[in-house]
Amino acid sequence: MNCIIIDDEPLAREAIEMLINQTDDLDLIGSFSGPETVTSFMENNTVELIFLDIHMPGINGIEFARTIPKETFVVFTTAYSEFATDSYEVDAIDYLIKPIKLGRFQKAVEKAHTYSKLFKADYADNSVEQVADDFFFVKAERRIFKVYFNNILFIQGLKDYVVMHSETQKVITAMNIKTIHDQLPKDMFVRVSKSYIINVKHIDSVDNNTVYIGTNEIPIGSIYRDFFFNEFVAKKIVSR
Repeated sequence: MNCIIIDDEPLAREAIEMLINQTDDLDLIGSFSGPETVTSFMENNTVELIFLDIHMPGINGIEFARTIPKETFVVFTTAYSEFATDSYEVDAIDYLIKPIKLGRFQKAVEKAHTYSKLFKADYADNSVEQVADDFFFVKAERRIFKVYFNNILFIQGLKDYVVMHSETQKVITAMNIKTIHDQLPKDMFVRVSKSYIINVKHIDSVDNNTVYIGTNEIPIGSIYRDFFFNEFVAKKIVSR
């Protein structure tokens, strides 16, 4: 997978380049000091993955991410944790806090590889075929998958697709996240951000900004926070 770096700090670009050099299957094809300098490059080159800083002069990383082609994946790299929720609103693959450790970096790259392989399959004809009491059938990868509601941990909207995550598989289909949300039982599934629907039965813990499901950290969007906490958290808290 080819990649580029966009960061206004030279030392930060060098640090990410070192991480790329220690990671298999990544080919660095460009390193840029800001979005303004990369626009013409991307017009003439296909870029598969961008390591993108957020806090930069001029156009910030989140604003720039809204303009890139849908086939290009973004991993945000920043020193500011407060932008995490906003990053997933623009379909970021991951969000890395500087200084970035090699293991965490490679986990983000592995996620990008996984989605890239899935997206290269043919999803033109995908849809929810049938909804029953406890499952539905979904067209994906030229097959029809039976997906039980109980087995879904969370659903991620990414680009023009949704990815259904269970403990054993990921099923991806070309569908709007609102469309699939409308097919799900409302007492079990709740939308917590523009890009995520969670199965409340699999929640391990929550804080003000994040839902934790196993090793997955799901950001809570500001416009969904009150409904989620009032309807799915507050009513279940044991009183003293």
